[in-house]
Amino acid sequence: MKRDALLRYAREHFNAEPEYLWRKFPAYAVLRHQSNNKWFGVIMNVPGRKLGLKTDDETDVLVIKARPEHIGSLRQKEGILPAYHMNKEHWISVLLSGPLPAKAVYELLAESYALTA
Repeated sequence: MKRDALLRYAREHFNAEPEYLWRKFPAYAVLRHQSNNKWFGVIMNVPGRKLGLKTDDETDVLVIKARPEHIGSLRQKEGILPAYHMNKEHWISVLLSGPLPAKAVYELLAESYALTA
């Protein structure tokens, strides 16, 4: 899945425009609710080693909220990792270059949106 496809989906389905909040990390994009300003997703390009991968190449990840009771089973799926820089009991990281089909990523993003409403 490409970053631009994910941002287009967020725009079309959640009326969410990416916000680039950090000068030091210009590619990090926050997705937030229009109504309450809560984040429901963050797209980051992170060195693979920081995610536990065997590469230093930057990897695009989507960090989203998930139900705590689902975190364990979700993290057993290939392409889903512990949250990067968020509470690992409530958030997960999804590798955008991973094996999850776009539909599955969109469903996880929709759940994050609902959980943070």
